[in-house]
Amino acid sequence: MPSKTPKVPQTNSGLILPRPGLKSAAAWIASAAPKVQSTLIEEMSDNATLSLPYLFEVWAHAHQLPPEGLWRCWVILGGRGAGKTRAGAEWIRRQVEGASPLASGRARRLALIGETYDQVRDVMIQGDSGLLACSPPDRRPQWKSGERKLIWANGAMAQAFSAHDPEALRGPQFDTAWADELAKWRRAREAWDMLQFSLRLGEDPRLCVTTTPRNVSLLRQLLQNPSTVQSHAATETNRANLAASFLTEIRARYGGSRLGRQELDGVLLSDVEGAIWRAAQLEKLQVTAAPELDRIVVAVDPAVSAGKDSDACGIIVAGACLQGPVQDWRAYVLADRTVQGLGPLAWARQVIDTYHAFSADRVVAEVNQGGALVESLLRQVDPLVGFQAVHASRGKVVRAEPVAALYEQGRVHHLPGLAELEEQMRQMAPQGFQGQGSPDRVDALVWALHQLVLDPASRGNLPRARMV
Repeated sequence: MPSKTPKVPQTNSGLILPRPGLKSAAAWIASAAPKVQSTLIEEMSDNATLSLPYLFEVWAHAHQLPPEGLWRCWVILGGRGAGKTRAGAEWIRRQVEGASPLASGRARRLALIGETYDQVRDVMIQGDSGLLACSPPDRRPQWKSGERKLIWANGAMAQAFSAHDPEALRGPQFDTAWADELAKWRRAREAWDMLQFSLRLGEDPRLCVTTTPRNVSLLRQLLQNPSTVQSHAATETNRANLAASFLTEIRARYGGSRLGRQELDGVLLSDVEGAIWRAAQLEKLQVTAAPELDRIVVAVDPAVSAGKDSDACGIIVAGACLQGPVQDWRAYVLADRTVQGLGPLAWARQVIDTYHAFSADRVVAEVNQGGALVESLLRQVDPLVGFQAVHASRGKVVRAEPVAALYEQGRVHHLPGLAELEEQMRQMAPQGFQGQGSPDRVDALVWALHQLVLDPASRGNLPRARMV
């Protein structure tokens, strides 16, 4: 099968009406005079006619074609139904296929990563716009579900991975990767880091990211990387392949709204509407180091279950300078030691290790669901740990608002390495947490700052100097 678009037959001058803004060969053909269209079809060989549906360069929108030049990562941002999955699948085809079905292409070892294995299989591989549907019969790969591998006749192989299981990316190595819906991966940072270490084969390893934009730190940082290029499209860009009733209904319901801008226009929004904490605010409160602190606590929002899909155990370390009048007190968030997927005794060890690493004065833990079990677990690891149980009698937002006021007053500072905590903070709004799962890190942060600053201030307690 030829790898370029069929040559357009020569026609008499004046029969083609040039129109600005045509983005594909198909658009050019559609704009031509009927006589030109007839001539083109009549002069095409049978092979060219059969190949035409699989020549994506003929049909693609501008945002679906990879940019020219040197780059490592191509990010395709788009609204729902904008053709992102098709673009990712066709890019993989372009990397794998050679001049003939058995000829090698640029890519030999590939990784396909989605939020879950099921989504890799059902969307990226077997979906309507997936790799199997996009491939011509003589080049269609074989899906081996038991091995989670896609095998091409020319020897190329793609492995399927779940972002829920970043450790599976240890060991394998690749020259090409496609990551789908990166912005909604729950363990995005861990999975992305493991992918970067494994993308090391060949002279120019590359990856494509297809995602509806969400305001997550990993995506923002990726877009700012000099080796990243991006393309963008709204849902309507692909309206020829979408039901007219869908577009009418979805625009009527969500057009002009914040959700519509994200999910339909494919716009990366800076902050959640009405967010308690804002990105610009947090950036101004960054410091490289903390001064000598009067008190340090490790705050814990315990996990009630274990497993890779369970909520995390939020573990935040914070300290405070408590000299002088209350309005001069300052708090410093030192570290985020949150863990996920560990059993109770394992996360208890993480808490105690953190407690000793920072020479903390106390562990503060919410015990609404664990009760006395939380303290019991911690004392199994260290019987002498300083411990205080706290009970949540009010909702998360109500507890967070006085802490947010400390930030507005510039009385809390962040050290480096708190990106995932700050991401959760930016998704806290008056109506609740707008992100996925539970805001474990934020809950722990709130308990830490209540313990360090708000509770002593409300009681009129004078802080005691730390004994070192």
